[in-house]
Amino acid sequence: MKLIVAVARDWGIGYKGDLLFRVPLDMEFFRDTTLNKVVVMGRKTLESLPGGRPLKNRTNIVLTRDRNFQREGCIIVHSKEELFEEIKKYKEEDVFLIGGGKLYNDLYPYCSEAYITKFDAILEADTYLHNFDEDKDWLLTYASEVHEHEGLKFTFNTYKNLSLANLA
Repeated sequence: MKLIVAVARDWGIGYKGDLLFRVPLDMEFFRDTTLNKVVVMGRKTLESLPGGRPLKNRTNIVLTRDRNFQREGCIIVHSKEELFEEIKKYKEEDVFLIGGGKLYNDLYPYCSEAYITKFDAILEADTYLHNFDEDKDWLLTYASEVHEHEGLKFTFNTYKNLSLANLA
């Protein structure tokens, strides 16, 4: 499984259930990276999508503790164990964790790579991602040139989970 997210300089990722950044190039990167792949998300993330509907042209897996929750077009799982069993059905490189904050922070140790768009800004946030730069088990393997949108600078970054690489 891989992780994909956009973060502020202080690793903030969301505020009141919404993204901090909506920048066309980053949204295009997310779409192109996850298209025809498997996306794993929590229920609140699903409900935050347009119309609360699953993402088109992707296999949508939703992890929720709510045993009664159902959504057309989604595979629903209720535990990490169920999730891990479900994602075994797909190629590891085709599975992307897309949020929210609790799932990111619970599941990042199980991800082989993280695609993190870093924005050079700090916005009001109430949800934060684990700081990969301060984690010895994660290595920054790629950083793009600096992009800019309406004065907002950002880079696309790839981190590799060294603790999983050592198990291979």
